[in-house]
Amino acid sequence: MDRRAFQGWRRRDEFFCITDRLSGHPKIRQMADALFKNPGDRRTLKQWALRLAISERSLARLVKNATGMSFGRWRQQLHLMIALNHLAEGKSVQSVAGTLGYDSVSAFITMFRKALGKSPTHYFSSLN
Repeated sequence: MDRRAFQGWRRRDEFFCITDRLSGHPKIRQMADALFKNPGDRRTLKQWALRLAISERSLARLVKNATGMSFGRWRQQLHLMIALNHLAEGKSVQSVAGTLGYDSVSAFITMFRKALGKSPTHYFSSLN
């Protein structure tokens, strides 16, 4: 498998498992669409709840029921999908970290390594 296998993930319909499962509720759909368009948005669950005029607890419950994940875990999965796409396109780790709103490249690499077991460089080199 090579980097080409990851190309095309940016298309909206290919993020089915990350965003479309949230489509059952319009407020969650609004949040998912906004985060898909601007993955660097670092608003907390509480801030999203205020913006969407829903209680934090209700929003957390809706996300959990729709995805089986907490809000933080769901957002991390979205970030991983976007990161894999950008890295497969040849974008730098620094650029991807910035796009996703990480304060430092090392914070992004740490998240990537915890989720996938390898740094971005080692992950892609192991695919070849």
